[in-house]
Amino acid sequence: FRFQYRLDPKNQAYQWFQTVDTDRSGFINLKELKQALVNSNWSSFNDETCLMMINMFDKTRSGRMDLFGFSALWDFMQRWRAMFQQYDRDRSGCISGMELQQALAQMGYNLSPQFSETLVQRFTVRGARPGIQLDRFIHVCTQLQSMTQVFRERDTSMTGNIRLSYEDFLSGAVTRLM
Repeated sequence: FRFQYRLDPKNQAYQWFQTVDTDRSGFINLKELKQALVNSNWSSFNDETCLMMINMFDKTRSGRMDLFGFSALWDFMQRWRAMFQQYDRDRSGCISGMELQQALAQMGYNLSPQFSETLVQRFTVRGARPGIQLDRFIHVCTQLQSMTQVFRERDTSMTGNIRLSYEDFLSGAVTRLM
């Protein structure tokens, strides 16, 4: 039943897939995805976030997504967009340091306000007022989840502390973030 549901032409993800697949290949590549995704100020999503999302949902490792990967991306995007909108209380199209701190706390992260501000400074678009747009919010949160997973795999006693070599640290970062 789920298989048929995903292919239903009335399904929003299916309809969007048909629109985004401009070359009619049956796959979505980086260029097509980047053209389809926009922030609230109508700026395109950045290349880094689009590539990260393709890598997450490209099960064949071909550098593109089929309808099923795209449908999973659609669901992923709806959840992140809803969270972003929940915390963008001033409807500026950007998440401030305080708003990011609150969103991260809801996700279970006990991080300092200073760390949230550091993330905002790092991911603010150059020349724009401070704040993280939707694409960068997704990127930050997804990277944080990946790094947390690496940490948890090594924190077998669940103490919140680990010891690892520099190479172990780099290996975890490379396999999760690059």
